[in-house]
Amino acid sequence: MVQARMEAIGLRQGDGDEAMGMTLYELAGADPALRFSPYCWRTRLALAHKGLAADAVPWRFTDKAAIAFSGQTRVPVLVDGGKTVVDSWAIAEYLDDTYPGAPLLGAPRAHARFINGWVDSQVHGGIARLVVSDIHTVLAEQDKEYFRQTREKALGGQLEALTADRAERVDGFRALLAPARLMLRHGDWLGGAAPDYADYILLGSLQWARCVSRFELLAQDDPLFAWRARGLALFDGLLGRAKTV
Repeated sequence: MVQARMEAIGLRQGDGDEAMGMTLYELAGADPALRFSPYCWRTRLALAHKGLAADAVPWRFTDKAAIAFSGQTRVPVLVDGGKTVVDSWAIAEYLDDTYPGAPLLGAPRAHARFINGWVDSQVHGGIARLVVSDIHTVLAEQDKEYFRQTREKALGGQLEALTADRAERVDGFRALLAPARLMLRHGDWLGGAAPDYADYILLGSLQWARCVSRFELLAQDDPLFAWRARGLALFDGLLGRAKTV
Protein backbone atom coordinates (compact mmCIF):
# COMPACT_ATOMS: atom_id res chain seq x y z
CA MET A 1 0.00 0.00 0.00
CA VAL A 2 2.79 2.40 0.87
CA GLN A 3 4.57 1.70 -2.42
CA ALA A 4 1.40 2.31 -4.45
CA ARG A 5 0.82 5.57 -2.63
CA MET A 6 4.36 6.77 -3.34
CA GLU A 7 4.05 5.93 -7.01
CA ALA A 8 0.75 7.80 -7.24
CA ILE A 9 2.32 11.04 -6.05
CA GLY A 10 5.62 10.65 -7.84
CA LEU A 11 8.13 9.64 -5.16
CA ARG A 12 10.34 6.75 -6.11
CA GLN A 13 11.31 3.74 -4.07
CA GLY A 14 14.82 3.87 -2.68
CA ASP A 15 17.31 1.10 -3.36
CA GLY A 16 17.50 0.04 0.26
CA ASP A 17 15.16 -0.15 3.21
CA GLU A 18 16.81 2.59 5.25
CA ALA A 19 14.18 5.19 4.36
CA MET A 20 11.03 3.09 4.53
CA GLY A 21 10.13 4.84 7.79
CA MET A 22 10.18 8.31 6.22
CA THR A 23 7.07 10.45 5.99
CA LEU A 24 6.90 13.79 4.18
CA TYR A 25 4.08 16.27 4.89
CA GLU A 26 3.61 18.53 1.88
CA LEU A 27 1.20 21.22 0.71
CA ALA A 28 -1.74 20.16 -1.47
CA GLY A 29 -4.62 21.85 -3.24
CA ALA A 30 -8.26 20.80 -3.29
CA ASP A 31 -7.07 17.85 -5.36
CA PRO A 32 -4.75 15.98 -2.98
CA ALA A 33 -2.58 14.97 -5.94
CA LEU A 34 -1.79 18.62 -6.71
CA ARG A 35 1.36 19.34 -4.68
CA PHE A 36 2.68 22.84 -5.26
CA SER A 37 4.91 24.15 -2.47
CA PRO A 38 8.34 25.18 -3.83
CA TYR A 39 9.91 24.13 -0.56
CA CYS A 40 8.28 20.71 -0.65
CA TRP A 41 9.46 20.23 -4.23
CA ARG A 42 12.99 20.96 -3.08
CA THR A 43 12.64 18.17 -0.56
CA ARG A 44 11.10 15.75 -3.08
CA LEU A 45 14.04 16.34 -5.40
CA ALA A 46 16.52 16.01 -2.55
CA LEU A 47 15.07 12.64 -1.58
CA ALA A 48 15.16 11.44 -5.18
CA HIS A 49 18.77 12.62 -5.53
CA LYS A 50 19.72 10.58 -2.47
CA GLY A 51 17.78 7.53 -3.70
CA LEU A 52 15.48 7.67 -0.68
CA ALA A 53 11.74 7.06 -0.55
CA ALA A 54 9.09 8.67 1.63
CA ASP A 55 5.39 8.21 2.20
CA ALA A 56 4.07 11.70 1.32
CA VAL A 57 1.02 13.02 3.17
CA PRO A 58 -1.11 15.84 1.69
CA TRP A 59 -1.46 18.84 4.01
CA ARG A 60 -3.40 22.08 3.66
CA PHE A 61 -2.86 25.59 5.00
CA THR A 62 -5.54 25.44 7.69
CA ASP A 63 -4.70 21.93 8.89
CA LYS A 64 -2.28 23.15 11.54
CA ALA A 65 -3.17 20.36 13.97
CA ALA A 66 -1.80 17.68 11.64
CA ILE A 67 1.78 18.96 12.02
CA ALA A 68 1.53 20.39 15.53
CA PHE A 69 3.92 17.64 16.66
CA SER A 70 6.67 19.41 14.69
CA GLY A 71 6.45 22.53 16.86
CA GLN A 72 5.60 24.88 13.98
CA THR A 73 2.96 25.43 11.31
CA ARG A 74 4.61 25.04 7.90
CA VAL A 75 5.65 22.31 5.52
CA PRO A 76 7.72 20.48 4.50
CA VAL A 77 7.96 18.34 7.59
CA LEU A 78 10.07 15.20 7.28
CA VAL A 79 9.74 12.40 9.82
CA ASP A 80 12.50 9.82 9.70
CA GLY A 81 11.92 7.20 12.34
CA GLY A 82 11.98 9.12 15.62
CA LYS A 83 13.49 12.25 14.07
CA THR A 84 11.39 15.22 12.90
CA VAL A 85 13.03 17.82 10.64
CA VAL A 86 11.39 21.05 9.44
CA ASP A 87 12.44 23.64 6.84
CA SER A 88 13.65 22.57 3.40
CA TRP A 89 17.24 23.73 3.97
CA ALA A 90 17.47 21.92 7.31
CA ILE A 91 16.05 18.80 5.67
CA ALA A 92 18.69 18.95 2.92
CA GLU A 93 21.45 19.24 5.51
CA TYR A 94 19.92 16.39 7.51
CA LEU A 95 19.77 14.12 4.46
CA ASP A 96 23.41 14.81 3.58
CA ASP A 97 24.59 14.29 7.15
CA THR A 98 22.49 11.18 7.81
CA TYR A 99 22.71 9.53 4.38
CA PRO A 100 26.14 10.58 3.03
CA GLY A 101 25.84 8.69 -0.24
CA ALA A 102 25.20 10.86 -3.33
CA PRO A 103 26.18 14.26 -1.86
CA LEU A 104 23.40 16.78 -2.28
CA LEU A 105 24.66 20.18 -1.16
CA GLY A 106 28.11 20.10 -2.72
CA ALA A 107 31.30 21.51 -1.25
CA PRO A 108 31.33 24.10 0.05
CA ARG A 109 27.71 24.29 1.11
CA ALA A 110 27.89 28.07 0.82
CA HIS A 111 27.20 27.77 -2.94
CA ALA A 112 23.80 26.16 -2.40
CA ARG A 113 23.08 28.42 0.57
CA PHE A 114 23.61 31.49 -1.62
CA ILE A 115 21.19 30.15 -4.26
CA ASN A 116 18.74 29.37 -1.46
CA GLY A 117 18.87 32.93 -0.13
CA TRP A 118 18.69 34.52 -3.57
CA VAL A 119 15.64 32.51 -4.62
CA ASP A 120 13.81 33.03 -1.34
CA SER A 121 14.47 36.77 -1.16
CA GLN A 122 14.27 37.76 -4.84
CA VAL A 123 12.68 35.12 -7.04
CA HIS A 124 9.75 34.03 -4.90
CA GLY A 125 8.21 37.46 -4.64
CA GLY A 126 8.35 37.81 -8.40
CA ILE A 127 6.68 34.45 -8.96
CA ALA A 128 3.98 35.17 -6.38
CA ARG A 129 2.97 38.40 -8.11
CA LEU A 130 2.54 36.51 -11.38
CA VAL A 131 0.55 33.47 -10.22
CA VAL A 132 -0.97 34.23 -6.80
CA SER A 133 -4.55 34.48 -8.08
CA ASP A 134 -4.13 31.11 -9.83
CA ILE A 135 -3.03 29.52 -6.55
CA HIS A 136 -6.26 30.66 -4.93
CA THR A 137 -8.35 28.85 -7.53
CA VAL A 138 -6.77 25.44 -6.84
CA LEU A 139 -7.11 25.53 -3.05
CA ALA A 140 -9.53 23.56 -0.92
CA GLU A 141 -12.48 25.69 0.16
CA GLN A 142 -11.37 25.75 3.79
CA ASP A 143 -8.05 27.31 2.76
CA LYS A 144 -9.27 30.06 0.45
CA GLU A 145 -10.17 32.74 3.01
CA TYR A 146 -6.94 32.20 4.94
CA PHE A 147 -4.87 32.36 1.77
CA ARG A 148 -6.58 35.50 0.47
CA GLN A 149 -6.23 37.38 3.76
CA THR A 150 -2.60 36.46 4.36
CA ARG A 151 -1.36 36.91 0.79
CA GLU A 152 -3.20 40.16 0.14
CA LYS A 153 -1.71 41.56 3.32
CA ALA A 154 1.78 40.35 2.43
CA LEU A 155 1.69 41.43 -1.22
CA GLY A 156 -0.26 44.65 -0.76
CA GLY A 157 -3.21 44.16 -3.07
CA GLN A 158 -6.17 42.10 -4.18
CA LEU A 159 -5.08 38.76 -5.61
CA GLU A 160 -6.77 39.27 -8.96
CA ALA A 161 -5.43 42.82 -9.31
CA LEU A 162 -1.90 41.66 -8.54
CA THR A 163 -1.84 39.36 -11.57
CA ALA A 164 -4.04 41.40 -13.94
CA ASP A 165 -1.10 42.95 -15.83
CA ARG A 166 1.29 40.03 -15.55
CA ALA A 167 1.85 39.74 -19.30
CA GLU A 168 3.35 43.22 -19.22
CA ARG A 169 5.44 42.51 -16.12
CA VAL A 170 6.84 39.06 -16.87
CA ASP A 171 9.93 40.47 -18.61
CA GLY A 172 10.87 42.16 -15.36
CA PHE A 173 10.65 38.83 -13.56
CA ARG A 174 12.75 37.14 -16.23
CA ALA A 175 15.44 39.75 -15.71
CA LEU A 176 15.67 38.68 -12.05
CA LEU A 177 16.92 35.28 -13.21
CA ALA A 178 20.08 36.66 -14.82
CA PRO A 179 22.44 35.16 -12.18
CA ALA A 180 21.24 31.65 -13.06
CA ARG A 181 21.73 32.29 -16.78
CA LEU A 182 25.29 33.42 -16.13
CA MET A 183 25.99 30.19 -14.26
CA LEU A 184 24.62 28.10 -17.12
CA ARG A 185 27.22 29.58 -19.48
CA HIS A 186 29.66 27.19 -17.82
CA GLY A 187 27.64 23.97 -17.85
CA ASP A 188 24.26 22.32 -18.04
CA TRP A 189 23.50 22.68 -14.33
CA LEU A 190 23.79 25.26 -11.57
CA GLY A 191 25.60 22.58 -9.61
CA GLY A 192 28.22 22.17 -12.35
CA ALA A 193 28.64 18.94 -14.31
CA ALA A 194 25.63 17.34 -12.61
CA PRO A 195 22.55 18.68 -10.81
CA ASP A 196 22.62 19.22 -7.08
CA TYR A 197 20.59 21.10 -4.49
CA ALA A 198 21.37 24.48 -6.10
CA ASP A 199 19.40 23.28 -9.14
CA TYR A 200 16.61 21.78 -7.05
CA ILE A 201 16.03 25.08 -5.24
CA LEU A 202 15.23 27.01 -8.42
CA LEU A 203 13.55 24.04 -10.11
CA GLY A 204 11.25 23.73 -7.10
CA SER A 205 10.24 27.36 -7.40
CA LEU A 206 9.48 27.11 -11.11
CA GLN A 207 7.58 23.89 -10.43
CA TRP A 208 5.44 25.80 -7.93
CA ALA A 209 4.22 28.06 -10.73
CA ARG A 210 3.99 25.21 -13.25
CA CYS A 211 1.68 23.21 -10.99
CA VAL A 212 -0.82 25.97 -10.23
CA SER A 213 -0.83 28.15 -13.34
CA ARG A 214 -0.79 27.98 -17.13
CA PHE A 215 1.02 31.31 -17.31
CA GLU A 216 4.50 30.70 -18.72
CA LEU A 217 7.29 32.29 -16.71
CA LEU A 218 10.10 31.53 -19.18
CA ALA A 219 10.56 32.38 -22.85
CA GLN A 220 11.30 29.39 -25.06
CA ASP A 221 14.62 30.87 -26.22
CA ASP A 222 15.79 31.39 -22.63
CA PRO A 223 18.66 29.06 -21.60
CA LEU A 224 16.67 28.49 -18.42
CA PHE A 225 13.82 27.04 -20.48
CA ALA A 226 16.13 24.29 -21.75
CA TRP A 227 17.61 23.86 -18.25
CA ARG A 228 14.12 23.41 -16.79
CA ALA A 229 13.32 20.84 -19.49
CA ARG A 230 16.37 18.84 -18.35
CA GLY A 231 15.13 19.20 -14.79
CA LEU A 232 11.65 17.98 -15.69
CA ALA A 233 13.20 14.75 -16.97
CA LEU A 234 15.27 14.01 -13.85
CA PHE A 235 14.47 10.97 -11.73
CA ASP A 236 12.20 9.33 -14.29
CA GLY A 237 10.34 12.59 -14.84
CA LEU A 238 9.51 13.32 -11.21
CA LEU A 239 8.72 16.97 -12.01
CA GLY A 240 7.42 16.39 -15.51
CA ARG A 241 4.89 13.76 -14.41
CA ALA A 242 3.52 15.84 -11.55
CA LYS A 243 -0.12 16.88 -11.42
CA THR A 244 -0.70 20.37 -12.84
CA VAL A 245 -3.79 22.51 -13.43
